[in-house]
Amino acid sequence: MAKAKTAEQLMRSRYSAFVLANGDYLIESQHSKTRQPKEKKAIINWAKSVQWIKLEVLETTKGQIEDTEGTVTFNAYFYENGKVDVIHEKSAFVKENNLWTYLGLSK
Repeated sequence: MAKAKTAEQLMRSRYSAFVLANGDYLIESQHSKTRQPKEKKAIINWAKSVQWIKLEVLETTKGQIEDTEGTVTFNAYFYENGKVDVIHEKSAFVKENNLWTYLGLSK
């Protein structure tokens, strides 16, 4: 797994992993407390079932090289069942063993 220098870099790499249906990367880049390896097959199947269009990063809070936590708010657009849909999310990221990881939805 490539080492993201910022939370936004990790979020962008995870979007690319969804586009490529790279379940291994999606599981490995998730924080150990929220990682669910049993979900890998479902994640891959869903990622392959949609056509990804684009990613828009709307806001980043903290998440820089010197930080240990941060959030990234984004829109990820995709086609599903003949229509455009969007995932709007504010994601939380934290460093684990000095590596950025995806924690989950930000509170």
